[in-house]
Amino acid sequence: MHEGIPDFAMPPEDQVRRAADALRMLADPTRIKILWALLQGETSVACLAELVGAAPTAVSQHLAKLRLAGLVEGRREGTFVYYTAENARVRRLLTEALGESADLPR
Repeated sequence: MHEGIPDFAMPPEDQVRRAADALRMLADPTRIKILWALLQGETSVACLAELVGAAPTAVSQHLAKLRLAGLVEGRREGTFVYYTAENARVRRLLTEALGESADLPR
């Protein structure tokens, strides 16, 4: 049936899985707030917890999932870990999720 569609190709399975994981990460309001805050720049778990109104342990758990999905990265400095968002990808995801009226940081 699909033989009639010229140049039809399904994306590779690992790419589909990464996309599904990234979209699943946006299904939680706290994670959206965390990503939004990280678009402002690098910050710590304690600061993120204050910004999003959640306990630091909950924010740490969310960050672990976001890191596994490839949406955030952590940088260790002594006993602290500072997180950043993969700006271009996160910005595109949040723009789509929040709509065009969202005032995303540059």
